[in-house]
Amino acid sequence: MRIAIIGAGQVGSRLMQLFSTAGHDARAIGRADMLEAEISGGDVVVLAVPFAACADLLPRLAGALAGKIVVDVTNPVAPDWSPLRLGEENSGAEEIARLLPRSRVVKAFNTIFADVMTPEKLTRDGQRVTCFVAGNDQDARNAVAELADSAGFGALDVGTLPAARHLEAMAHLNIAVALSGGGTDAAFLYHNARH
Repeated sequence: MRIAIIGAGQVGSRLMQLFSTAGHDARAIGRADMLEAEISGGDVVVLAVPFAACADLLPRLAGALAGKIVVDVTNPVAPDWSPLRLGEENSGAEEIARLLPRSRVVKAFNTIFADVMTPEKLTRDGQRVTCFVAGNDQDARNAVAELADSAGFGALDVGTLPAARHLEAMAHLNIAVALSGGGTDAAFLYHNARH
């Protein structure tokens, strides 16, 4: 699978390494002038940029992203890592889907710290770290779940895109625990995940 990752920070770089090790053609793009060319060649495009950047960035890329699976890894957080309040009937993923109406947006990987995105940390006591997957397109969800499984995560399909409201709340909880001293070498393990 060809994967274009928008964002070459910690999350984008770690995901690129995991996907590449799993045999995928994965590239992290950090330069704006290369975005459209790299996106056009990707089967899957991963958004690994700050959520706050999406409102400006995505409308310019909507044409290039039309028809593609777009994986939203973002979390709506303020600069101090506190949650952005988007309303009970909304999520960052749903806002991104509205910015990209011709793309198949899937929420995934957002509950996993970059520190955990390494081969040696993806398995805890014999169980794979859970990658929750939500999206309105079942084929797109399946493709992202297969991608996550191939990279060493334990994918768990949680249904349509409104489930992202819960996933983003889980990420906010994860961040709050980390900031209170729990650290970022921590992950969710859902007991009934396939792995």
